Amino acid sequence: MKLCVFDFDSTLMDGETIDFLAKERGVLKEVSTITEAAMRGEMDFFESLTTRVGLLKGLDAKRAEEICASLPFMPNAKEAIAGLKENGYKVIVFSGGFRIATTPAKAILGFDVDFSNVLHVRDGVLSGLVGGDMMFGFSKGDMLRRIQGLLNISPENTMAVGDGANDISMFECASKKVAFCAKPILKNAANIVIDEKDMINLLKFI
Repeated sequence: MKLCVFDFDSTLMDGETIDFLAKERGVLKEVSTITEAAMRGEMDFFESLTTRVGLLKGLDAKRAEEICASLPFMPNAKEAIAGLKENGYKVIVFSGGFRIATTPAKAILGFDVDFSNVLHVRDGVLSGLVGGDMMFGFSKGDMLRRIQGLLNISPENTMAVGDGANDISMFECASKKVAFCAKPILKNAANIVIDEKDMINLLKFI
């Protein structure tokens, strides 16, 4: 068995989920500035996540679900995942973003499992609080090690695909470290770099 783990935002999905939500809330500029700093590794991921989610407080929860159900995917993301599975890979998504985005995407793109964070809701609106499995910069690596242990899959049979600084920890557990349309900090940690925004290019390296 082989394993491929993907980041979601700006990797499988073309953009940042929180930016789409922030635009609806009217705080896009503030949130985008923090997102960019975090992905470049200039800001602690936990601090950036909780600060950005705090800015979403008051957004209608149903509207947030509607936005997250219609996010744009990277070109050929579905085809790349199908190709990986045809070649014996289990495909898992680790996202520092939100379950209301990754769960609908799972049904469309066909990956096996998703691990992400939960936006808390109170009285029908986002409370500004968040919790879950992917809250820290090291969370993806920790979760990947656990899954490798459960499935008895070695780092040599693991591929990791991401774009930002919080993907470095999962690169440490994979032999194929793919920086996809990535920030310089992640390219420096990668041994495969794909700059063209077309996920089908991933299949060249399996």
